[in-house]
Amino acid sequence: MAENAPKAPMAASGKETPASREHFASRLGFILISAGCAIGLGNVWRFPYITGEYGGAAFVLLYLVFLVILGMPVMVMEFAVGRASQRSAAQAFDKLQPNGKWHWFSWWGYIGCMILMMFYTTVCGWMISYVPQMASGMFNGADAAFAGAAFSGMLENPAWLIGWMVVAVVVGFLVCSLGLQKGVERVTKVMMATLFVVMIALCIRAVTLPGAAEGIAFYLVPDFGRLFADGWSTFGDAVYAAMGQAFFSLSLGIAAMEIFGSRIGRQRSLTGEAVSVTALNTVVAILAGLIIFPACFAYGVSPDQGPSLVFVTLPVVFGQMPLGNVWGCLFFVFMAFASLSTVIAVFENLISWSMDKWGMMRSRAVIFNAVLVLVLSIPCALGFNVLSGITIPAIGDIQSIEDFIVSNNMLPLGSLAFVLFCTTRRGWGWESFLAEADQGEGVKFPRWTRLWLKYGIPALIVVIFVLGYAPKVAIWLGLA
Repeated sequence: MAENAPKAPMAASGKETPASREHFASRLGFILISAGCAIGLGNVWRFPYITGEYGGAAFVLLYLVFLVILGMPVMVMEFAVGRASQRSAAQAFDKLQPNGKWHWFSWWGYIGCMILMMFYTTVCGWMISYVPQMASGMFNGADAAFAGAAFSGMLENPAWLIGWMVVAVVVGFLVCSLGLQKGVERVTKVMMATLFVVMIALCIRAVTLPGAAEGIAFYLVPDFGRLFADGWSTFGDAVYAAMGQAFFSLSLGIAAMEIFGSRIGRQRSLTGEAVSVTALNTVVAILAGLIIFPACFAYGVSPDQGPSLVFVTLPVVFGQMPLGNVWGCLFFVFMAFASLSTVIAVFENLISWSMDKWGMMRSRAVIFNAVLVLVLSIPCALGFNVLSGITIPAIGDIQSIEDFIVSNNMLPLGSLAFVLFCTTRRGWGWESFLAEADQGEGVKFPRWTRLWLKYGIPALIVVIFVLGYAPKVAIWLGLA
């Protein structure tokens, strides 16, 4: 593979050029890092509680359907744009369509990744901070009131939140400063391997708890009646949630996957690579549920607790287990690694974009983006305490506002842009996309899906976008 070939010498200036562009050392590295970018809090935090809200296994099936018909095709497109251009989004669209019509989109990925990190680093800091807290045994025998007070106390402490946010940022950029192969790829491989070992250990412990069978059945045996608990409205909500989860869990639309496509060779078809990345991403989401649902049912805890499931409900569950501090610590090691893998991957996007756009050396790009992320992440950390009064009706605090900008706007609209770029004559075009996607051994992209990609996926993206705004607009207009 080209990824295994010796790296071309760096330009005399020390800046990366097309000839000296660093590639992954192995195919496994590419798959693990791409999956690590997608595997984050959307999988191990959001997926379990949404599944709990919408009835378990029946919702999982809906999610898998939309993952195949919506998520994977867009991922292939991002990979294709990156590999064909051998550039990040900073220059990819100009290179593939030099007429200038897509020049504006070069900034989309950088801005989207930056806003994502402005709140994601704070939440990653929460995960890291809970590792020593769980290990200390502070939640042994704790009830929900104690766990809730502990979580609230953390949010009310600005120094604590900023301190752990800084830890997440420093760790992420230190890894990226070592380079793609020696830093990002090497560390992510170890992190992902550890993540899977910890997950399997936690799964074995959870499914062997007394009373866990009910949770396993809830999670793995479809009961479509739950999807219609309140009639068609419940089903509609579940379908929208499944579409959104399939879409957002792969980190599509802000060129987060495009950059990794730019650092691989043409020995493997991109459809096969997207299947591998999506499968790994889905396995982690499914395993996360196999940890959470059996444990919740074993201890009589409702699995539909929303975001508080991780920081309030599960510490209570672990606190009731024998050796609960060990299992709880391992769970948050898993959560911390899942979130850090995303942080490292997105930081690599910011760094590569800066190197391509401004011709920076990696060391300078690391320093520039590290300072920028640190400064821009402070408002989110303060948004739970000092700046808690800053809110937008129907959206929420600073973290929620930043999340809304990315999740409800930049991800769907960015994905729509990738689809239009790869399927229309005004962009790169269908034949050019297909030729790039099919280069190499492996699964070929189905040509017969062109109409679905050109019309069906944009329609779904518009639905996701509109339905995301509808309840908020209703509140803003005083209709709800």
